[in-house]
Amino acid sequence: MANHLQVRDLQAGIAGKPILAGLDLDIHAGEIHALMGPNGSGKSTLANVLMGHPSYAVTGGSVLLDGEDYLALKPSERALRGVFLAFQYPVEIGGVTVGKFLKRAIELRGNGKGMNVTAYIKELREAMDFMEMDQVFINRYLNQGFSGGEKKRMEVLQMLMLKPSLAILDETDSGLDIDALKVVARGVNRMRGPGFSALIITHYQRILTQIVPDYVHIMYKGRIVTSGGKDLVEILENRGYDWIKEQYGIEEEASERAVPSR
Repeated sequence: MANHLQVRDLQAGIAGKPILAGLDLDIHAGEIHALMGPNGSGKSTLANVLMGHPSYAVTGGSVLLDGEDYLALKPSERALRGVFLAFQYPVEIGGVTVGKFLKRAIELRGNGKGMNVTAYIKELREAMDFMEMDQVFINRYLNQGFSGGEKKRMEVLQMLMLKPSLAILDETDSGLDIDALKVVARGVNRMRGPGFSALIITHYQRILTQIVPDYVHIMYKGRIVTSGGKDLVEILENRGYDWIKEQYGIEEEASERAVPSR
């Protein structure tokens, strides 16, 4: 189970384009971290790199999970270590029902051991009630024909059933109305405790009023440029990202231009 994720000087990109430019991050068990930043800063790239998306190439730095070389693990091995990703855009999987998908995933987390089917169905129905989802979804193909809000609830339902120790939530709040947001946030808060940690990637303050983070990080140009507590969210709400761009973008570029060529 994941207790300490340690990211050091992480550099990565896609199709030869560098995106992450020396990112540092520590997440310990029991901590909720929020990652914010303007569009194109690399937030979703970080999520994809941490779960091992094959289109992204790591070009430098390291990631350790409880001291183990995390980047050497296959995506399936990362999941078996207790790492979970809620997708920004959940995909549809035809031919596989929600009930069978979750049952098989839970079996794999238990090293392929069988399970008490009656207990599993009872737990699944209770979790669906908690997420305010109709029981008919058990026999529907995963995400097929689901609305955007239903897909996001399904992501959190999977988290509740799989019980990961580290969840990466990539803009799970996007496209949700206020009622759906409250349900999704309630699901995440249900997991909070000493054996669970999360990285919540978001643009907006509203989900962070429902899920109060322990730490807030601001990402810009592929790295975390400043960190703080929940008060940092209020600063962003009042000032936007312009001050981040001014402090860490324009000034930086100006200083680079001021260096004489040799």
